[in-house]
Amino acid sequence: MAALELEGKITAILPAQSGTSARGEWARQDFVIEYMDGSFPTSVCFSAWGRDKVQELSTHKVGDTVKVSFNIRGREYNGRWFNDLRIWRITSGTGASAPSGMPPAPGLDDMPADTEDMPF
Repeated sequence: MAALELEGKITAILPAQSGTSARGEWARQDFVIEYMDGSFPTSVCFSAWGRDKVQELSTHKVGDTVKVSFNIRGREYNGRWFNDLRIWRITSGTGASAPSGMPPAPGLDDMPADTEDMPF
């Protein structure tokens, strides 16, 4: 699947989470971006996985306009399905339209695919 991009304003940055799973240490921080979907503002929550992405997110604050490059991941747990929008790049927004068809970021396979032992 091709990576996606979205530009919008950060409206919330949730507390960072970290822990240890069967695959080792992990870190995650969620944040919310508001963007215009036609004539209406729409909010979406993204996840920054890994200490480097959490650190990259920390350079931005609520109110900043950013452009995020992300992949969509889905998983089943106990008969329910969950979607995850995992960023692999976050940059300051420019107001220009985003190019499409960005290649997937290297290292996405190193992210934990199973999150059974994570607190969410």
